[in-house]
Amino acid sequence: MKKLSPYVGWLLLAVALLVLAPAVLSDFRLGLLAKYCCYAIAAVGIGLAWGRGGMLVLGQGLYFGIGAYAMAMHLKLADAGPGGVPDFMALYGDATVPGWWEPLRSGAFAVVVILVLPALVAGLLGLAVFKRRIKGAYFAILSQALAAAFAILLVGQVKTTGGANGLNNFQGFFGYALFDPANKRMLYFIAAGILLVSILAMAWLYRSRFGELLVAVRDGEERVRFLGTDPANVKLAAYVIAAVLASIGGALFVPIAGIVSPDDVGVVASIGLLAGVALGGRASLLGPAVGALLVGYAETSLSEAFPGSWSYFQGALFVLVILLLPGGLAQLLNARRGNSVSSRFLRGVPRGKQAQAELPRSASEAAPEEAAAR
Repeated sequence: MKKLSPYVGWLLLAVALLVLAPAVLSDFRLGLLAKYCCYAIAAVGIGLAWGRGGMLVLGQGLYFGIGAYAMAMHLKLADAGPGGVPDFMALYGDATVPGWWEPLRSGAFAVVVILVLPALVAGLLGLAVFKRRIKGAYFAILSQALAAAFAILLVGQVKTTGGANGLNNFQGFFGYALFDPANKRMLYFIAAGILLVSILAMAWLYRSRFGELLVAVRDGEERVRFLGTDPANVKLAAYVIAAVLASIGGALFVPIAGIVSPDDVGVVASIGLLAGVALGGRASLLGPAVGALLVGYAETSLSEAFPGSWSYFQGALFVLVILLLPGGLAQLLNARRGNSVSSRFLRGVPRGKQAQAELPRSASEAAPEEAAAR
């Protein structure tokens, strides 16, 4: 049992997503949960980059959007049939498919784009930023600016991206009709399964040498450089992984939601992903995913009750969590319940490894709290 204990939280989440939710939720609510799982996949990557690596990634909507639009373009071409033209191009343009769209008729090529293009973009950006030792607020602002620029670019390209309306009205997904409830449930299980696999991958990564190096870089970049390791390479790898996970989440989001628009990939969407990670606990294993699921549910509930006001709630939530609860719900449960099952659920670690679950802090951050305690 000791070997399984680090995965108690993961098992509880798996049971909730794969057994309980499909049994008790309607098809509509299950579809909403599938959307939240897409956000959670992106949040898992943010947990690696921000929680473990200390990189405040404010622009993950960029990579979420790359995956989403690549999938949307493939689905529109597939719906149009061999040599066909997507409906919106006939409406807004001259009824011709741009040359750079054509390769996306292939589902295999679309999958390659979803996995490789965000890695290339993040790799180039990371090389330009981390090698020049740009970090902190400067990196955060730059990443956010890129997400904003991407959304503006999409709005301006009405003939090729649908503009502000985005791409929608998808009929099928790799041969499966999207209007079939059974296929909708299948998409839910795919999203939930990929989320659970991504969390398992993070559990392994956190305990690997790379995970230890990433935390060391966050807490003392110069010390790591002095020991002979280039911190830029470590941060670059984490940033690329986070970008790919965000792209996968975006690609799954499209057939589940049935639409993608610039609103789903811009600054507000990026802050929404970050808010979920902050709420759950950015340095914990399960915190980012659980937080993203909770924020997704809150967005749906509050948007129904207060239409048009969700952005204000989202911003307030992010600021309050950062100021009052920097470790998120994982920190709160750890402080109040110690080794209880519920706290280990968010942390995803055994009783004997509590220190790994707490928000890692440098000595300078810990000193004021220790002094206050004395």
